[in-house]
Amino acid sequence: MSDKPVLYYFNGRGKMESIRWALAAVGVEFEEKLYDTKEEYEKLLKSGDLLFQQVPMVKMDGLKLVQSKAILKYIAGKYNIYGKDLKERLFIDMYTEGIADLMALIISLFFMDEAEQQKQRDLVKQKALNRYFPVYEKALANQEYLVGKQFSIADVQLLELILAVEELHPSILQNFPNLQTFKGRISSIPTIKKFLAPGSKRKPIPDETYVNNINKIFS
Repeated sequence: MSDKPVLYYFNGRGKMESIRWALAAVGVEFEEKLYDTKEEYEKLLKSGDLLFQQVPMVKMDGLKLVQSKAILKYIAGKYNIYGKDLKERLFIDMYTEGIADLMALIISLFFMDEAEQQKQRDLVKQKALNRYFPVYEKALANQEYLVGKQFSIADVQLLELILAVEELHPSILQNFPNLQTFKGRISSIPTIKKFLAPGSKRKPIPDETYVNNINKIFS
């Protein structure tokens, strides 16, 4: 039996992608059990492994971890990317909660009809420019990392967010020089550089095939 974490999800980004990013950033190899059919997913639901009858789930350290934020905090704590004290963890939590709010808009966008997708794209841009990115730009004005003097889970999730927003709006960072520098620096960390390279377990931007498959599973 493998000692690697095993990730249970669908063959796409969704709420599991940030967990893939976190494990990759700390250099932890993982395996995946990807569900492509309604029958496979229903079998998982009936297994009793899912505490709240939903994925993502990660099996690691003899535990069955559920709820994406809880999983991320466990990984961050285990691999020492969760701040050095309570104050730093507070700021990491605040920053990552903001990141998750904007990411949720992006995740849901691909399941909307064409007209609604365009409205959602515009909303993502508006919130990125006016609510979220200015906060992170200011935080990085005089330091390399979002919180304190060490790399944290907040840095991982911010880079993931930046790249996701850029897929929708490629020039979104043009007025955020600190975020541009941050993007280049964090992308160059060897473990993250490897995850960003072709052939990794990073999932592509959701396409019509993925969306249709998810809709079938939950129909």
